[in-house]
Amino acid sequence: MKKKFKIKSIFSVLAYASVVPVLMLGKVSYAQDSASGNVLERYGNLDVTREGPTIDAELAQKMNRRGNTYSNLQRYDEAIEEYRKAISADPNLSDAIRNLANTYYYLERYDEAKPLLARFIELEENTTASLIAAVSTLGELERQSRNYDSAISYDLRAIELDPDNDSQIHIMANTYNNEGEADKAIQVYKAGIEVMPGNAFFYRSLGRILEQEGRLDEALAEYEAAAEKNPDSDFYVNLVESTRRRLGN
Repeated sequence: MKKKFKIKSIFSVLAYASVVPVLMLGKVSYAQDSASGNVLERYGNLDVTREGPTIDAELAQKMNRRGNTYSNLQRYDEAIEEYRKAISADPNLSDAIRNLANTYYYLERYDEAKPLLARFIELEENTTASLIAAVSTLGELERQSRNYDSAISYDLRAIELDPDNDSQIHIMANTYNNEGEADKAIQVYKAGIEVMPGNAFFYRSLGRILEQEGRLDEALAEYEAAAEKNPDSDFYVNLVESTRRRLGN
């Protein structure tokens, strides 16, 4: 039976096969940050052994192509084996890392997909659809695993990489706030305001969390900013006035 796959709105897909969606992860080289290092450490640094003493780029490409063939045939165990061999032959082969990550993701083997995504992000140099997809996906997976200290780094990076995606910002912030991580929700909305300074609802949402945390003076400043961005909104005007009354202003 064909497995049902849900494609997220932020996912860019490259179909090496008609069945397994493949993230558009490009060829890259990115310095390791603390978040990706944390993920790699927790999930075993890929647990892929080197088949030979030196990097063999030609062999790696061959194994990667064989993995794609098996993937097309829905022979996923064999595809995984070939992708792992390709990474063993050349640990920096982005195509193989991408393909193996997507295979694990498709099979819902998320703990195995995570370190591959982290490795992929480490290697990325350029801002591409593939990098956006990898960062956003890993952030979401880390949130789902309640690894919030790791997730926030990826989430903030995802906002920077995809600044027009306001829906993901609300999802991130609401997830953190609902899980008692208000400080991280505040970071998310502040990052959203930085990339979308004209979005009045971000200011209002940030103010709401600040008010929830008892920081009413700071909340008022955000409500005032929301009213300034959207002066025709009676809602924001009333919100500012009611908050000022509560503060005795």
